[in-house]
Amino acid sequence: MVKDQLLIKKRREQMIKAAVTLFIQKGFHRTTTREIAKESGFSIGTLYEYIGSKEDILYLVCDSIYDQVSENLKKRLKQDVEGIDSLRYAIAALFRVIDDLQDEVLVMYQESKSLPKEALRYVLQKEFEMTELIQEVIQECVTKGHLELTDQEIYQSAHNILVQAHMWTFRRWAIQNKYTLDEYTEIQTNLFLNGLLKK
Repeated sequence: MVKDQLLIKKRREQMIKAAVTLFIQKGFHRTTTREIAKESGFSIGTLYEYIGSKEDILYLVCDSIYDQVSENLKKRLKQDVEGIDSLRYAIAALFRVIDDLQDEVLVMYQESKSLPKEALRYVLQKEFEMTELIQEVIQECVTKGHLELTDQEIYQSAHNILVQAHMWTFRRWAIQNKYTLDEYTEIQTNLFLNGLLKK
């Protein structure tokens, strides 16, 4: 309903921030649109000028998180690093981005199942695109002879790295009391690369 693109962007950012806070506290289903509007700092009527349903807000949250993760990861990958060090750097970059957006990533994975099918397909496609960024780094290591992996192993390795990054968020109640992010990154990277380099 609103035409002003800058205002739309501002309002969406407010809704996303408010929704993440509330979804962490109460979950998607127990959070009302009225609560999201209040947390956002505007009325329920104003909220519905920008969205059609609560599911629209969840979609905006998921879409925004993937964009932030991908954008930040791409920035961090633009470094002059070669060989296995490029893979080490990519893993560290991914882990740091996930650390920066822990709450958002947690909400996305806990609540994305509540999205309508079409929106969920779109969100999952974004997940594949993010994994492909890591896959490309591994492929480069293989192409240059630093690793010997099949296409299937490259694909699986990229997904393994992503899961390890997410574990920093999913199991933070256990892991973050025991390790700093740098320690966790180093241990996970060494375990992962040792398995590949011993082939």
